[in-house]
Amino acid sequence: MRKALLAELLKLRRSRLPWITTATFAVVAAVCGLFMFILQDTGRARALGLLGDKAQLSAATADWPGYLALLAQATGVGGLVIFGTLVIWLFGREFSDRTAKDLLALPTSRGAIVAAKFVVAAGWSLLLALWTVALGLLAGMLLDLPGGSIAVLAAGAARIVITGLLTYVLTAPFALAASAGRGYLSAVGAMFAAVFSAQIIAALGYGAYFPYSVPGLYAGIAGPAQDAPGPLGHLLVLALGVAGVAATVAWWRRADHDR
Repeated sequence: MRKALLAELLKLRRSRLPWITTATFAVVAAVCGLFMFILQDTGRARALGLLGDKAQLSAATADWPGYLALLAQATGVGGLVIFGTLVIWLFGREFSDRTAKDLLALPTSRGAIVAAKFVVAAGWSLLLALWTVALGLLAGMLLDLPGGSIAVLAAGAARIVITGLLTYVLTAPFALAASAGRGYLSAVGAMFAAVFSAQIIAALGYGAYFPYSVPGLYAGIAGPAQDAPGPLGHLLVLALGVAGVAATVAWWRRADHDR
């Protein structure tokens, strides 16, 4: 397991994906900060050309709770694509680069190889969530947002991190799709189908029972607290993640790796 982890970390370090994902979350934090800047003074924003005369603003408020909630919502929606891309790359690249057979010829169990990929993806996803928190705190201080306290900041940061972890758990089935599809294409299709379905089902009011809608609802994207998912929604997320990992391990152990 140790050698498999080191190998996966080396692959990640030598790729451009860490820099791309880091920059993407930096852009997310900057856009959310820009939105707070506009909400602070809409007249100033219109004078600067940042806001059209007929633009309709959301119910978000220009304060610490509103900004951290907005970051959590962005993590819940955009994180599925970013974390999903990372997982798809970790599993799909072995088939696209035709290194799967070489990898499996090494004296390392297939279960350890799969576990190492999931652990590396989990670690990087957690770091990206913490990176988002750090950028959010910095931007909020630069904007001098009101309503900040240790309790508010801690609760907001925890919500962002938990939303990110819930979102990462949901990417496990994409690993199976990338493995069984022997490349990126089928997994990317599955990822976009999940993102699309999550928005539709949440809009219909059944998001609390659909795992891919749960992180966004937990982050408060639906607005009222009564729309937040209960324990059942979180259990469904965990169940889907565990099933995805188990199915991926089983596939790698039993599949005929002929290329």
